[in-house]
Amino acid sequence: MKKIIYLLLIGFLFFSCNANLTKTAKRMQVMETGVSSPTTIEELEDAIKKYELRIIDIISSESQVGIWYKILGTHYMDEGMYGKALEAFQKAVAIYPANQNLFYYVGLCAGFMSKASLDFDATGDDAKSIQYLNLAEKSYLRAIELENTYVRALYGLSILYVFEFNESFKAIPYLQKLLTIDTKHTDAMFVLARAYYENGNFDGAVDLYDKIERLSTSEEKKAEARANKKVVLDAQFTTN
Repeated sequence: MKKIIYLLLIGFLFFSCNANLTKTAKRMQVMETGVSSPTTIEELEDAIKKYELRIIDIISSESQVGIWYKILGTHYMDEGMYGKALEAFQKAVAIYPANQNLFYYVGLCAGFMSKASLDFDATGDDAKSIQYLNLAEKSYLRAIELENTYVRALYGLSILYVFEFNESFKAIPYLQKLLTIDTKHTDAMFVLARAYYENGNFDGAVDLYDKIERLSTSEEKKAEARANKKVVLDAQFTTN
């Protein structure tokens, strides 16, 4: 008998707590929107309008916060504070997960942070640097997935493959695509020529260096293209 009374008491307390929580939720609902328990057609229509306005207000606020995080991130970047910028862009991505520009900025900042992640304790562990590089790669790939003609992301990803991962063969298709979009992107031509050279396509590298000489208005770039072309020709001669 005592057990039954005990169970009834527990049940009473449980339902009592639930009832109190329900009442509290209803009070909050009324305070937030001015809507209690609509029953008539007019009350239902009025409740829907009030909730719609509240939803629009919430979306507008969230949207503005995302924009502010993006602006904050760009200001941090201007100051060279890439760690802080990365944090801001990651928060912006949480609000705008389909914005290719945000993913590009995450990739750019992560690339810079990989250089700053030194092994200060001299343990020989560069795991943090590798994590940032992997984040940069994934971010650039996501930006390209969202906009497959995104030149800056194509270039950033190619720089990673050629100069950080030492996997220049992976950069070749991205750089080739980039140069169909921006046919005068001489910086991309330099990177692609290097990738060709490292993968044994000497003729392709020479053609690109010749093209850079024709297109560039910078004497420094022209001189660099000529010097690099000589290296490729010497390597080609030695190979043959």
